[in-house]
This record gives sequence, C-alpha cells and structure tokens, in this order.
Amino acid sequence: MADLMAGLIVGIVALPLAIAFGISSGVTPEKGIITAIIAGFIISFLGGSHVQIGGPTGAFIVIVYGIVEQFGVTGLAIATLLAGIMLVLMGVLKLGTVIRFIPYPIVVGFTSGIALTIFSTQIKDLFGLSIAKVPSDFFAKWGVYFQQLETINWWATGIGLLSVVIIFITPRFSRKIPGSLIAIVLTTLIALVMKNYFGIGAIETIGDRFHIDNHLPQATPIGFNLDTIRLLFPSAFTIAMLGAIESLLSATVADGVTGKRHNSNMELVAQGVANIVTPFFGGIPATGAIARTMTNINNGGRTPIAGIIHAIVLLLILLFLGDLTKHIPMACLAGVLVVVSYNMSEWRNFVSLLKQSGGTMAVLLTTFILTVVFDLTVAIEVGLLLAIFLFLKRMSESTHMSVTTGKIEMSKEIESHTGNLQEEVLHLPKGVEVYEIDGPFFFGVANKFDDLMREIGERAKIRIIRMRKVPFIDATGLNNLQNLCKKSKREKIQVILSGVNDDVRAKISNSSIPEIIGEENICSNIHLAVERANELNNRIEEDRIKKHKS
Repeated sequence: MADLMAGLIVGIVALPLAIAFGISSGVTPEKGIITAIIAGFIISFLGGSHVQIGGPTGAFIVIVYGIVEQFGVTGLAIATLLAGIMLVLMGVLKLGTVIRFIPYPIVVGFTSGIALTIFSTQIKDLFGLSIAKVPSDFFAKWGVYFQQLETINWWATGIGLLSVVIIFITPRFSRKIPGSLIAIVLTTLIALVMKNYFGIGAIETIGDRFHIDNHLPQATPIGFNLDTIRLLFPSAFTIAMLGAIESLLSATVADGVTGKRHNSNMELVAQGVANIVTPFFGGIPATGAIARTMTNINNGGRTPIAGIIHAIVLLLILLFLGDLTKHIPMACLAGVLVVVSYNMSEWRNFVSLLKQSGGTMAVLLTTFILTVVFDLTVAIEVGLLLAIFLFLKRMSESTHMSVTTGKIEMSKEIESHTGNLQEEVLHLPKGVEVYEIDGPFFFGVANKFDDLMREIGERAKIRIIRMRKVPFIDATGLNNLQNLCKKSKREKIQVILSGVNDDVRAKISNSSIPEIIGEENICSNIHLAVERANELNNRIEEDRIKKHKS
C-alpha cells in the first residue's frame, strides 16, 4: 500500500516536471511525459536501486536543446540511442564504481554551469517577454533580454514569481506534497479565473504554444549511418556521462536514506536500456532523478513497484487527462525550472570549493565557464584533462628521492609510542650508497629519477635502491629502472633492490631486471640488502688484493 501511494504521488509530481523538461529541451510537452513513462518503467523494473525514479531531468536540457537545434529530433533520437548503448557497455564492463571517481570540482562545475544555463533559458517565459527567437549563445541571449525589457508582461511575471514563492515556502508546511505541484494547480486555476471571468488573456499557456498529443506514439525506426554516428558521438558521450553520474549520485543519496545498497553496474544497464528504447517512441534522454527519488522515499516507497506505479499514473494522465495540461501557464513552468536551476546550482559547495587550492579552483571555474559559454562536451573533456594533469603534478610532487651514505638510523624510521626504543644503526660499507624512492614510481617522476642518478656520479661500487615505500610502478618507471641496471652493469656497479612489495616484485620479475642484477640481489628488506652489500664488497676487496699480489 505504501508503494502504491508513493507511486501515485510521484506520478503526479513528475507530470509538470516532465512537461517543463520537454519544452525546455526544444521538443513538445508530451515527449517529456512519454520519456517519464517508458524510461521510468524500465529504470524501476531493471534498475540496481529499489527506489530510483527515472525520467527526464534538468541536466540534459542544455545538451538536448543544442542537438535539436543542430540536428533536429532525428539527431536527438540517434544521440540518445548511442548514449544508451554506451551506458549498457559501462554497466557490462563494471565501470559503475569508476564513474564515482570523477573529480568533485568537475561535477560541481558543470552542474552549476547547467543550472545557470537553465535559468537563462527561462527568463523569456518567466517575464512574458515578446521575443520571437531566443539566441542559443549565452551572452547574446542576455543581450536580447535587456533589449526587450520594455515588453515585460506583468501578468505573466506575477504568475511566475508567485510560483517560485509557493515552491520555496511549501516545505515549511508539507514535506510530502512538493511545492511545484501546488504552484501549478494554484496558478492554473488563477489563470483560468482571470481569463474566463475577468477577460485577462495575456497569460500564455502550454495550449497556446503547443498541441498536446494525448496518446502513446507507435514505435518508429531510427535510421543512421557512420557519418551521423561520427557527428553525434561527442554529444552522445556527454549524455551517457551525465546520465551515469546523475543516476549513480541519486542512487547513492537514496542509499543513505534507506540504508540499502544499490548495484551501480545494474543501474547503468537499466539506464542504458531505457535510453535505447525511449527514442523509438519519440522520447528524450532519461536518468535517475534525485528530487523524484527522494519524493518516492519520503512517501513510503521502498520497492521498484512504486516506480512502476509512477509510470502507470503518468500514462493514465496522458491518455485521459492530457487536455487539462494545456491550461498550465508557461510562466509557472518557467518558475518551476528556475527553482530546479537554483537547487542544481549547489552554490554553497561552489563557494566552498573556491576557497580550496588553486588547482581545485582552476578545475571548477574552467568547467563552469566552458559549460556556460560553449557546451557540456567541451567542458567535461577539458575539465577531465585539467584534473588529470593536476593530479599527475601532485603525484609527482609527492614522490621523493634521497641518497644515504655511511649509515642508516633505523630508529628514525619507526614510530615509537613508548620512548624506550633502542637506537639501531645500519653501517654501510665504503662505496655503498642507498637510494630511497618514497612514493609511486611512474612516468610522472621518471625525469626526477634520472636527474638523481646523474647527480650522484660514479662514486659507488654498489647501489642499493630502497623501494619499501613504492606502492606501484608503471611501464615508464620499470623501463627507467631497467636502464639504470644496464648502465650500472656496464660501469661495473652492482645494483641491489630492497623492500620490493609483491605487486612491484611481480612486474620486475616479468622484466629483464632479475637477469641483469641477479635474483639474489632482490632483497625483501634493508637488513638483507646491507648484508648482501657487505658480502659483495668483501668479494670485490678480495679480488682487488689478489690482483695486486699477482
């Protein structure tokens, strides 16, 4: 019964949002509803989260609108289908956990950028401005807005601002019934009264702009070729990444409330299947929706049945009550999306990240600005590249290398909580040097290692390379170590490896290093390495004496 009631409420809540997202995405209102029905059903039926509610979301508005403008509805269908295939592959390849590793500043940056862009697209309807065609460019859009300020429709403005106020104050009185639903019902009634009883028809409604087709469309084939795939692949990739991030974020938030744990890979597969099926019926991209998922949970939804009921409710509304939606004021929908954009902006987190390191701020602002000025595809690509470069820089800076001769004070390397630790000193024979690598040995520190080797010259007879603090070694690091061993052998300098962990040892064993230096010269700890160095040093000294006598 709880799932039934939750599904009923979420279905009613999802209706205006689906309409608003459909219109703002550059398609007709019923396409948003169709997406919520079909994708919502599939995501609940197949998904890895018991309480996830799927459908169109604000995150897709910007990218979808751009695709529709450039490639039309057919291009959108192709991009959505490709994104669905990508999502299924992500799930099959078990990349669900990897998606979570996308740097937080990037997520906040493009989310805030999307929020600002959505807000910008709603100014015309919020204030009832008389603009035939709103430019897609951010700055051009605002330029037109300021030029057309004298065309403000104060009736529409009043409806829009009233909607915003209602949505914001509703949580003070009710946590279960969302403010967007109350705002739409009240403003629709107000608009009808004003039109029918006072003759005020200046408030534009959905029916004034769109014809709502209140039946499910028949599935139609989608034709595409390699050229269209090539053109739409970047946009499809962006849709897939956004869908993956938002759905898994929503599922994670839901887990925190319900105490359950979702299957991230199965969730990606469900999202993919939904986005593969939906475009055949004229739908738009879909993903898990945090707001609707939380509404489901707050109203008692605990199983996928609630999500399935929500889809059935939307279907019934579309078939039997679809004509009523034409009376909803466009200014009210704009007000709903203004609040959606505000909630998406995460401005508190945005401000907090600005106070952190310069690298974090650079990634955040770069992603944000590129999202607003250009598009999400560019923003995500550049943001990820910048984050990777900064990460590599920090990793390379975290790896330290040092040279020790004469002795090693072991007491300094052990944390003592008693203060009674006896000092232990390892004395190094003459001609033995210990080189310690502290941190990952990867391509980012290769030059640092080469520079250190050049600095030490040819003083040593034996080189102990201490690797106890090397958690991993990549191909470049392994190649550098191999070259050092070869060079040392040519110069008659013996290399001993010390403290190599199992993972690093396995990679070294698959290289030519054991053949170059000898298996016996790969030691598990520094004590054995120094013993081996003493043994080799004595042997060198004996050979020198024999040669001198002869």
